[in-house]
Amino acid sequence: MLLLLLVPVVAWLGWTSWQAQSAERRASVADQLQRVTALEDRMAAVRRNQQAQGKRLQQAEATNRVLRDELLGIGQRAALLEESVQRLAGPAEGGAQALRLDDIELLLAQGQQRLMLAADLEGARRAYALAARLLDAVTDPGYLDIRQVLVQERAALDALGDDPRVVALARLDAVAAQLDALPVQPAPRATAGDGGSWWERLAGRVVDVRRSDARQAVAPAERAAGIATLRLELALARTAAERRDAGGWRAALARSEAWLPRLWPETPALRARMADVQALGALPLAVALPTLGSTLEQLRLRRGAPGGAR
Repeated sequence: MLLLLLVPVVAWLGWTSWQAQSAERRASVADQLQRVTALEDRMAAVRRNQQAQGKRLQQAEATNRVLRDELLGIGQRAALLEESVQRLAGPAEGGAQALRLDDIELLLAQGQQRLMLAADLEGARRAYALAARLLDAVTDPGYLDIRQVLVQERAALDALGDDPRVVALARLDAVAAQLDALPVQPAPRATAGDGGSWWERLAGRVVDVRRSDARQAVAPAERAAGIATLRLELALARTAAERRDAGGWRAALARSEAWLPRLWPETPALRARMADVQALGALPLAVALPTLGSTLEQLRLRRGAPGGAR
């Protein structure tokens, strides 16, 4: 009887437990389905936000393009207005400015030619000072950069020392003048009061001992011809310096140096003059001024540009 009573109870408890577990599984599945649905909804919302952001970015890019085009159009209209204002400034003012710019260009060209051709440093500085004074009277703001370039070029011109060609010619004249003071005869040798045997002193008075390989010109005609050749070489060196021909300058000085030991005996004074000639060959002849002519070039470019004064 107990077994018969327990079997239905156990069966009912098992069925109740199975029903509860089934309900829990169904609830878990429903919860997971709800979560998946919510996640899909959020992903769809994110996609919609991305699409909206992309559309807004495209609209912003289109707006920026339109604004850029409008700014370019405003710049072009401003340039046209400036050109119109310049044209309406009056023919008298434009003609006076054109004449003033012509004078400035002429002064700059004269200053450059004075320095490069005539080595007239002071004349070049005066020409550039007059050009700067005339340029200060130009009221057009477009020439402000040219005024700055002129200030820099004038500063470099003022900092420049003497012309290297003038310095080289002055030192060449000094060396040529010192050649006349070189001794023609070598230093006297020891005499009778300096010791030695009697026959050596007697032979020293009668016989003049000279090296057989000496290149010095002794004959008057040969010496006169050598001095004339040396003067000719110095004149060629001067001509090369006037032309700023560095190669001809060094070649003429090298030939002049080769003639010195053939015309004068070996003395400390001769070695000093030969060292002076070698130092002359190392001197520069060109003016080291890279900015020379930059203002004139900028002015010509500005006047040749569209809208520039002519």
